[in-house]
Amino acid sequence: MVGSVTEINLTSRGLRGTFHYFNFSSFPSLVSLDLNENSFYGSIPKHIGNLSKLVYLDLSFNQFSGKIPSNIGLLTSLRILYLSENQIDGSMPQEIGKLRSLNELTLYNNNLTGLIPTSLGNLSNLTILYLYENQLCGSIPEEIGNLINLIMIDMSANHLIGSIPSTIGNLTKLIYLALPENQLSGSIPASLGNLSNLTSLYLFINLFSGSIPEEIGNLTKLTYLVLAENQLSSSIPASFGNLTKLTALNLFDNHLSGSITHEIGNLTHLVKLTLSYNNFSGSLPQQICLGGSLAMLTVSNNHFVGPIPKSLRNCTSLIRVRFEGNQLIGNISNSFGVYPKLIYIDLSYNKLHGEISKNWGACRLLTSLKISCNKITGRIPPELGNSSQLQVLDLSTNHIAGEIPKELGRLTSLFNLNLSNNKLVGGIPLEIGLLYNLDHLDLSTNNLSGPIPGQLGNCSRLLQLDLSKNNFSKTIPSHIGNLANLQVLLDLSQNSLAGEIPSKLGDLRYLIKFNISHNKLCGSIPSTFVEMVSLTVVDISYNELEGPLPNITAFQDAAEETFKNNKGLCGSFRGLQPCISNTKEGHNVVVLIVLSILGAVFLIIGCIGIFYIFRPIARNVEKEPNKTNSENLFSIWSHDGRMVCKDIIEVTEDFSNEYCIGVGGYGSVYIAKLLTGQVVAVKKLHPSQNGEMADLKTFKSEICALTEIRHRNIVKLYGFCSHVEGAKQLDWMKRINVVKGVAYALSYMHHDCSPPIAHRDISSNNILLDSEYQARVSDFGTARLLRYDSSNWTSLAGTYGYIAPELAYTMKITTKCDVYSFGIIALEVIMGTHPGELISSLSSSSLVSSSIGQNILLKDVLDQRISLPIFNVAQEVVSIVKLASACLHTSPQCRPTMQEVSQKLSTPMTHFMEPFNTITLGHLLNLNM
Repeated sequence: MVGSVTEINLTSRGLRGTFHYFNFSSFPSLVSLDLNENSFYGSIPKHIGNLSKLVYLDLSFNQFSGKIPSNIGLLTSLRILYLSENQIDGSMPQEIGKLRSLNELTLYNNNLTGLIPTSLGNLSNLTILYLYENQLCGSIPEEIGNLINLIMIDMSANHLIGSIPSTIGNLTKLIYLALPENQLSGSIPASLGNLSNLTSLYLFINLFSGSIPEEIGNLTKLTYLVLAENQLSSSIPASFGNLTKLTALNLFDNHLSGSITHEIGNLTHLVKLTLSYNNFSGSLPQQICLGGSLAMLTVSNNHFVGPIPKSLRNCTSLIRVRFEGNQLIGNISNSFGVYPKLIYIDLSYNKLHGEISKNWGACRLLTSLKISCNKITGRIPPELGNSSQLQVLDLSTNHIAGEIPKELGRLTSLFNLNLSNNKLVGGIPLEIGLLYNLDHLDLSTNNLSGPIPGQLGNCSRLLQLDLSKNNFSKTIPSHIGNLANLQVLLDLSQNSLAGEIPSKLGDLRYLIKFNISHNKLCGSIPSTFVEMVSLTVVDISYNELEGPLPNITAFQDAAEETFKNNKGLCGSFRGLQPCISNTKEGHNVVVLIVLSILGAVFLIIGCIGIFYIFRPIARNVEKEPNKTNSENLFSIWSHDGRMVCKDIIEVTEDFSNEYCIGVGGYGSVYIAKLLTGQVVAVKKLHPSQNGEMADLKTFKSEICALTEIRHRNIVKLYGFCSHVEGAKQLDWMKRINVVKGVAYALSYMHHDCSPPIAHRDISSNNILLDSEYQARVSDFGTARLLRYDSSNWTSLAGTYGYIAPELAYTMKITTKCDVYSFGIIALEVIMGTHPGELISSLSSSSLVSSSIGQNILLKDVLDQRISLPIFNVAQEVVSIVKLASACLHTSPQCRPTMQEVSQKLSTPMTHFMEPFNTITLGHLLNLNM
């Protein structure tokens, strides 16, 4: 019977469509309409106002856009209105104030703009008001004080300005108040002290100034108080001692000063205390951990003096401790006990003395131990080798003596070992070569001696190796050339090394800084150094070297001081004599120019390669192919292969290094301006063992398939251009779009191509940006079509640092290999550098439990060259880091598909209240997004 329907519930049914033709007048008796979690789109029609008896309306988690119709004010019986998680824009209509029966109003995560209407003050029955994650501006209306039944308010992540109205003190039933991530200013109103039922108060990331009102001490039910990242001054009120139920107090990054009074000892339920980046002084209260529940204590970067509080010795609940950047004094030998839950401790940059306790070795969950820049003496206790989860050990810049214990070789999870600037003696233990996850090793500025052990070449993940300013002798071991991932630095300077430079060092193709100065090295620089195309800083001064310098940019641009005091170096460089003979040998190689290639350095790490126009071509220089093969191959692009190949060889001066713009595992990339004026990028493949292509038919079929690819985030077979781009120009939204673009491209290749295509070499060198900063996936030189009736077993392909770990032992190509590489790329874009030291931890299935995830703040992982993201952009960055971590799972089966990744990147994550600036990776990965 018409008019008899009172309830419609179609939640989570996968429905899609608009409401434009929906006849609301056919349901005059409708009381409840629940359509949440579908895919409805378009605007909310104004004739929804015909549902005059409606009490419950839930349109959340859809794709509605447009404005909230003013006719919404006709639904005067409405008690529940949920429009959150859509794309609704425009301002909130004043007519909302007519919904006087309304109990709950949620409009969060939309694109609402304009002012919060004053008519909102008419909703005296309102208990929940969620407006967070919009673009609302202006001030919070005074009329908010009329909502005396409110229990929960969340207006975070908007553009609100002005002060908090004092009328907010009328809301005595309020238990949750969240106004973070706005531009609110002025003083925190003393009237907040009237909110006697308040349990959570979040005001972080605003512009509040002045002192913290004493009246906050009246909120005796408060459990969470977060005032971080404001401009608050003066001291912590003594009344805070009344907040005995407080479990989290976060005052991070303000201008607070004075001492921490003993009343802090009253907070016996305190789990998290964060006071970092203020101007606090005086001693830390001795009773700071009397309650025995303190898990996270962060007081870094203040002016605290005096000893470590005695109560910490028996505070076995500690998980994370940060004291760095103060002026703490005292003997640390017996200041700490054994902490079964401790994961992270940083005591760096203080004035602590004494010896390192062997008790640290009994902290079995410890992943980071940092005691650098103090006055520590004694030896490194061998018991540290028992702390099997240790990932960062930094004891640098102290007065530690004795030998490096061989027991450190048991720390197989270690990725950062810094013992520099101490008084260590003896040799490097051979067991250090067992640290397979190590990516930063710094033993510089000690008194170490003997030969450099070749076993260091087993530390295959090393990005930085600094052994400078010691007394190492004998030769440089050729095994150092096995460190294919070495990128940041190789510094062997100021030692007593002799002999010739091993030619194997030329394999360090990603190395940026190289210093072997102030040694006794002789002979010539190996010709293999021409392959070190990433090298930008070099110093070979004060040796006995002779002969020509490599003709690469690092040497061409180097200052004269970096060559001086050698035996007889020569070359066409300033300050050097020209070489007597410089014979140019011909190339005896197989040349095959295959696909669109970039080979320039990726966007965030430095300069970025972008677009010129080109079409890829192919040619075998050494041996002319037969006519049939040649015609079939070149017909794909309608080129005269022979003519173009000759042109390329001529303009690149027979593939001179001067024109080389990149080197990969399969070949070198050159830039060439053809006689026609067209600029092309060509890839010259490395010669195969027998000098011939193994399967030309397969190669051609795959090339033909790749020419059919058409996707906006995949490079077409046209070209690229090149210009320098600074990191600051690549803001967070551009970076987010780059990550999304790569995800969309891979999703297309994996799920929309038939058969699916695995790229096999997703790396930063193979992502191009067009003039609009849109990402384009390039270089299909290793791409493999995946037919599910075949095994897809292959030889190892890809770029070091991006290859999925299972390829090392299965050699089986799947799309999940690309998923792993995407995870690396996503982090690289967000971090501004290769995520070397995080990979081994992020790929662990136990990350969310108790390892590095609890040690590292998300803000410390992000690229430091630009300011932290805020508002919705911050949410997207968080989502990317979480998804990237899932992509790095060691088990391919546990990784998401690229289709799932691209879908999640298109869907906003749900809101969370933890301050963005204080999220740890472990907390992040536990978030439900």
